[in-house]
Amino acid sequence: MSVTNNYFAVVDIETTGKGLGGNRITEICIVRMHGTEIVEKYTTLIDPECLIPDFITSLTGIDNEMVATAPVFQDVAEEVERMTRDCIFVAHNVNFDYNIIRNEFKRLGHEFKRKKLCTVRLSRELIPGMNSYSLGRLCNSLGIALNNRHRAEGDTDATVSLFQRLLETEDCEATFEKFLKGTNKEGTFPPHLDRSQFSQLPDAPGVYLFKNQAHKVIYVGKAINLRKRVLSHFYTKKSKSYLMCQEIHHIEHIPTGNELVALLQEADLIRHYYPKYNNAQKKPRRAYQILYYKNQLGIIQFAVGLVKSYDSAIVTHYNRSHAVEQLEELCAEFKLCPKYCSLKVQDDCSSHYKIKNCKGVCKKEEMVSLYNIRANQAIEALRASNANYVIKQPGRTQHENCFILVKDGEYQGYGFVDQNVGISSLAECEDYIDRKTTNYHTNQILRSYLDKHNGQEIIYETLQAS
Repeated sequence: MSVTNNYFAVVDIETTGKGLGGNRITEICIVRMHGTEIVEKYTTLIDPECLIPDFITSLTGIDNEMVATAPVFQDVAEEVERMTRDCIFVAHNVNFDYNIIRNEFKRLGHEFKRKKLCTVRLSRELIPGMNSYSLGRLCNSLGIALNNRHRAEGDTDATVSLFQRLLETEDCEATFEKFLKGTNKEGTFPPHLDRSQFSQLPDAPGVYLFKNQAHKVIYVGKAINLRKRVLSHFYTKKSKSYLMCQEIHHIEHIPTGNELVALLQEADLIRHYYPKYNNAQKKPRRAYQILYYKNQLGIIQFAVGLVKSYDSAIVTHYNRSHAVEQLEELCAEFKLCPKYCSLKVQDDCSSHYKIKNCKGVCKKEEMVSLYNIRANQAIEALRASNANYVIKQPGRTQHENCFILVKDGEYQGYGFVDQNVGISSLAECEDYIDRKTTNYHTNQILRSYLDKHNGQEIIYETLQAS
């Protein structure tokens, strides 16, 4: 029997819009077809057994009062099962409707399993070249009536008309066969994404940006292999990834040549765009500095403070305990006074739980000038810990090198340089750097890299031409 001569159940539902797991049906319409012929229609409001959010009411017009006397899904489950029995389940963006209905049956302890066809993907294949494949814009382009938009019956009637047109297109038989194959993963591909955009992704390191219909960035990710990583989003069964895929209309990618720059670029773009579906790296983290000043007694005093614009700040940390720990080590090494290192002591610095080697400046037993000599030595030691270096990485092509610059212990940015260009100093390297802002996340990325690679590919102070 011809594939297009099957029984089809064209379905549309309205829901409470609370994600896949908590999404409940408020209205359903099913049109049963045999080939292009309409056999039967069923439509009803459904009590979702939870409150309908205001934004859903403003979209669909369905409010809590309208569904107060409607049947719950359990009351209509038998009819839904009958209307779709022995049918291919058809919907515009089929995974959404199908998964919501399947979850409703699962709540009742029943399995719901049907073959599926998506009119979005069928339309892309059989009616190429449309500006948009959303139901509203597609129907408008094709001259298909769409009345009572965002209500189950109105959207189902329009989908039926679209589906009838698809059934009458040339080559529809082979296309339907392809999409009905159980091994075909096309059904999980974002319905609004042009496949040519995915096809352009390279098997190389970089950053990718998912954008919605308005070209707003909704997710930023990094990858060692861009094509493979992006594809993994499309085939996951997690609710968050599924919902994100329903919003993806465009993909942009930025080649980086190496994973380290991909990580740094990802952190920078998340901070810039604050994307809807990125959870990590969005929360701002405080930065702390070890700073120094001369107090009223002329003694050089150290402290840990939040980053502002201190001229006397020496070292920046993104964890206060790390800053205090470094200050304690400095105090012990240079025999400084815990009191004048702001390390929570009473008048008697000997009360510090760990540091006991103060020479008595706090008791006027040591000259301030002698104490300040050691304090200045400590300052120089801190400054020396702020190394200047670059991390050399592969470039975006085999003829290119990449350099990540760290100056005075702070991440400055990265740049790509042709291998024929000779660079012999950090100053020359700076001319090729795309300047970036350091933050907690870039600090952690670089620290993790240094710990993992134990100094490999790191060049201090001077550079040899590559």
